[in-house]
Amino acid sequence: MDLDLRKVRYFVAVAERLHFGRAAEDLLIAQPALSRQIRALERELGAELFVRDSHRVRLTAAGERLLDDARPLLAAADAARRRAGRAAHGAGRLVVGFRSGIRVTEAVRGFGAAHPDVAVEVRRVDWDDQAAAVLDGRVDVAYVRLPVVEPGLELTPLYGEPRMAALPAGHPLAGSAELTAAQCAAQTEILHLCTNAEASGPRQPPAVRTVEEKLEYVAAGRGLTYLPRSTALLHRRPDVVYRPVVDLPEDRVALARPAGEPAPLAAAFTAAALRAAAAAHP
Repeated sequence: MDLDLRKVRYFVAVAERLHFGRAAEDLLIAQPALSRQIRALERELGAELFVRDSHRVRLTAAGERLLDDARPLLAAADAARRRAGRAAHGAGRLVVGFRSGIRVTEAVRGFGAAHPDVAVEVRRVDWDDQAAAVLDGRVDVAYVRLPVVEPGLELTPLYGEPRMAALPAGHPLAGSAELTAAQCAAQTEILHLCTNAEASGPRQPPAVRTVEEKLEYVAAGRGLTYLPRSTALLHRRPDVVYRPVVDLPEDRVALARPAGEPAPLAAAFTAAALRAAAAAHP
């Protein structure tokens, strides 16, 4: 039996809201029609997906299992649709994602010289979206910072760069030419990118999602943070100083594309990225 993706989308809308009325409003369909589609899906699967009563809607065990499977299924379908549309209507177009601080100019220039008829677009991706942007087809390839743990990607290592400590301008360590990780850890909180920080206390930021947010906490004396050297150079400000941390592992940069046989343009850009990286980081 083949799953009807339209019904699966309807199911996910209800499962995420646990309310048929609100899901129907968001989907722009009538609630009775939505209910009929969900019942039809349940019949096709031979399993009840929701427990419905006069007070609430909740997922059954089968519904929870389907929700876990449905999200990546729909994401993959959306990515396939985007790539097929791009192949049909924009064969001469490549979208390249990149992280903050990473320069893609030389690779784009080298690729463009060999493929003058291809329009290259560049699009910034954030740390919590770098893999998803490739997997769902928003970009064809992306410069990512490792580690990347999401499955479904082919990663081509490009280069490494030193990591810097960002400190408030008046911090006791700011006078040192270089630092060690032990010195940094002994001084204050180390701020890491996170979206679900569970630690509590007056000095603990509730969530740190971007470099700019991290640096605001640093400047306010809430902690130190580590940044790749290229990102540090991009975010200079008078109330923050950067010092190299000699014993931290390098920040590793790779090029990500969907796993499997690469599209010709993605393969060509990967080759250009490798040449550019070798020239800039011999």
